[in-house]
Amino acid sequence: MTPVLVFDIETVPDVVGLRRLNPEWDAGMTDGNVAERAFAEREASTGRSFMPHYLQRIVAISCVFRDDEGLRVRSLGDLDDGEAKLVTDFFKIVERYTPQLVSWNGGGFDLPVLHYRALVHGVSASRYWDMGEDDRDFKYNNYIGRYHTRHLDLMDLLAMYQPRAAAPLDALAKLCGFPGKLGMDGSQVWQAYSDGRLDEIRAYCETDVMNTWLVYCRFQVLRGVMGHAAFEAEVALAKATLSSLPGAHWREYLDAWKAPHA
Repeated sequence: MTPVLVFDIETVPDVVGLRRLNPEWDAGMTDGNVAERAFAEREASTGRSFMPHYLQRIVAISCVFRDDEGLRVRSLGDLDDGEAKLVTDFFKIVERYTPQLVSWNGGGFDLPVLHYRALVHGVSASRYWDMGEDDRDFKYNNYIGRYHTRHLDLMDLLAMYQPRAAAPLDALAKLCGFPGKLGMDGSQVWQAYSDGRLDEIRAYCETDVMNTWLVYCRFQVLRGVMGHAAFEAEVALAKATLSSLPGAHWREYLDAWKAPHA
């Protein structure tokens, strides 16, 4: 089977970048002060405090990887690894396996952020950026094209590329009988990071990426690629895999799991 890589990222404001772009700001400001000022100015100018893609810093990348050897779910790197290591590791997986990429709003958020952060850190990702120069197949189906399938943004596709029709992952996962979000949501990541709770952020990101994987499996049933028996086998594999993993978040996730709708 073609390896499948489902991914999700969590981000915080790029305080280093904000200082570089605003040298007039008080050099004695704490990182928290810098972020709060940036939030306030952003909200004043746009009506919302969420920072633009190029001023997001990645603090977690979580993945589900499915291939002939089984199902694996984890966050890349260690707690003390910097952003450059996380971004490099992500593109190394693409370089090595040329997987089917799957995300929820990855085209709208995760991948643009990964692009900017790879550029900032000087990361090389030739396989990912191939648009037919090295492999002719990539001319017609690559990771970059919105309507290509090497990267499948489930949210975008299911909404027929209409933002007004987009559904939140949490709601759709729960409607399909899966646990949905646990622990926190994206709006709470900056506070958790400021409090030193990176382990909780990674755990949250991992459960989110598992939700995406399960919704993707259900989508494969919708497409006719996966039969119901194969889908149930994937669900059983996911439960068995999660049962073997350490971490209270997986016990909570399994406890919250409801039987999928018929």
